[in-house]
Amino acid sequence: MKKLPCFAGCLVLPALLVAQDLSFMLGTEKAYGGWQAVPAEIIYSSERGYGFEPGGEVRKGDPLVAPFVQSVRPFYFSVAVPEGNYRVVICFAETASSHEYTVKAELRRLMVEKLVAGGESGCVRNAAEFVVNVRRAQIAGGGEVRLKPRERAEEAWAWDEKLTLEFNGPHPTASYVMIKRMDDVPTVFLLGDSTVADQPREPFASWGQMITRFFAPTVAIANHSESGESLASALSERRVEKILSIVRPGDWVLLQFGHNDMKKDSVETYTANLKKVTAALAAKNARVVLVTQMHRHSFGPDGKIQNSHKDYPDAVRTVAREENLPLIDLHAMSQVLYESLGAEKALLAFKAGDATHHNPYGAYELAKCVVEGVRQQVPELAKHIITDLPRFDPAKPDAPETFSLPPSPTVVAAKPDGS
Repeated sequence: MKKLPCFAGCLVLPALLVAQDLSFMLGTEKAYGGWQAVPAEIIYSSERGYGFEPGGEVRKGDPLVAPFVQSVRPFYFSVAVPEGNYRVVICFAETASSHEYTVKAELRRLMVEKLVAGGESGCVRNAAEFVVNVRRAQIAGGGEVRLKPRERAEEAWAWDEKLTLEFNGPHPTASYVMIKRMDDVPTVFLLGDSTVADQPREPFASWGQMITRFFAPTVAIANHSESGESLASALSERRVEKILSIVRPGDWVLLQFGHNDMKKDSVETYTANLKKVTAALAAKNARVVLVTQMHRHSFGPDGKIQNSHKDYPDAVRTVAREENLPLIDLHAMSQVLYESLGAEKALLAFKAGDATHHNPYGAYELAKCVVEGVRQQVPELAKHIITDLPRFDPAKPDAPETFSLPPSPTVVAAKPDGS
């Protein structure tokens, strides 16, 4: 059993900080008791298997308190791990004053949102815990997912050999990082298009990379969505096959397509593909949840949202009814959300000049809609929602001017595939 070493102001730690598989003490050259010391200048390499990503300007913290690293800008720390689910426990620095911390994982998946820690309050009060899913393109039995060029470039962190953590906030710090493989937690797989996929760069965002914020570390979120995808392409590129190769009985799979299907396939083909995929998942004893796609910013002259998706949302509703599957009607909820904001203010939920893809505020609000849908339609999964999250009414969205989330350090001008 490996315990966190205590320095000035440190409290005795609970069980969540013991018996970790991988334990890192940051900002020091010496560690003990099975801990791995990580000096501030250590850059990740595949040979070493851990380290900071380049460009973070990481420096050593105050040597008079517990070891830690700090930076004037967001920084990344990566650890090589096999595919799977991992519990991550982070201790932030016991600095003289409190600071606000945000942590994202892999491709900007929101894990910790503006947690106030520090002020010499002790390691327990400075800790955060969450579960991260790490995946590979290889498929058991042979072959691999047919990745797009962007998935081997700016989206490579979603498929590579490591678990990557982004430390963000006005004054990001970290003292200890502990990582333990968790084979006993259920997984929630997400499969969809760009409005669900982990977007690699600001200012784009999706509900799939925000929803991780709202679940306790008793479940893992595995986002296999990709920009530009239809259900047909998810089949041909073996994304569905990848999930089928690793899904376990009792896992959930949330499916949201339609944006790109309506441009490529008839509604009859779309319906047939939905039934094909849901049947294959049911054969694996997975619990399938269908999600209708959200509206675009498609206001009419009367100030009401006009449906730009033809009969495709109704096709999802029909399959859910015929197959007796839970349905999260994000199409209906997003209409209420956008109309409640009004045509002008609803633009603040989208990337400027883009009527389809969302910014962090819009993605955050849509994630709350999906979580509310889980509460109403998927009671077993709802047990894993964090206990302090209030109910959400899309008719009463958070005001855009009150929302803030520290941006990740990289920005891109090109929009995601799909429209």
